[in-house]
Amino acid sequence: MNDDLLKESILFKGMTDTERTECLLALIAHRKSYKKGDAILHAGDLTDKMGLVLSGSVTIESNDMWGNRTILSHVGAGQFFAETYALLIGEVMLVDVIANENCQILFIHIGKLISNMQNAAWSQKLYRNLLLISSHKTLTLSGRSFHTAPKSARGRILAYLNAESLRKHSTEFDIPFDRQQLADYLNLERTNMSKELTRMRREGIIECRKKHFKLLRTEE
Repeated sequence: MNDDLLKESILFKGMTDTERTECLLALIAHRKSYKKGDAILHAGDLTDKMGLVLSGSVTIESNDMWGNRTILSHVGAGQFFAETYALLIGEVMLVDVIANENCQILFIHIGKLISNMQNAAWSQKLYRNLLLISSHKTLTLSGRSFHTAPKSARGRILAYLNAESLRKHSTEFDIPFDRQQLADYLNLERTNMSKELTRMRREGIIECRKKHFKLLRTEE
């Protein structure tokens, strides 16, 4: 198990090594590996466990019965998924969690916090840290609403790239999505998005190659 990642994780913030070990044992933490494209959790599932990505990454997706996909977020190493569903016992998942690449996940049965009402010293710290994680997740999801608010393809692309530039503190950065995933995240047709990216390159607004982008100037 990646001890350094666990020590640095916001989930275990403020815990001693002993408290972290007791927490993991009490909540039946276990690790599982997945290959790219594997479904980790399905819409319609009930779960009492959250996932911590130890390596690789996953996407949170909404896939309807007609084959339409919307990517809601990208979850990389050190980040979490399904914590809200795990705490809300009996709440059916409305999203799929898909391995974006080969990955290892640490599952933590935090639903047991509710069912057993743990009184250990680490439990109060865990509750506090879960609140922090939930707050960060709210910001992530609200960020997507800002990215998809513009009506035009260019507006959505620029909103997303500007946010990534601010987050990375640089005008040159890598994004976590390939072209199809970016289109699904921005709720755009891939063909239209690709044409707009080509026009933006031609106009000297951006440079891009695969997942690497460079913002050259602010659009007038």
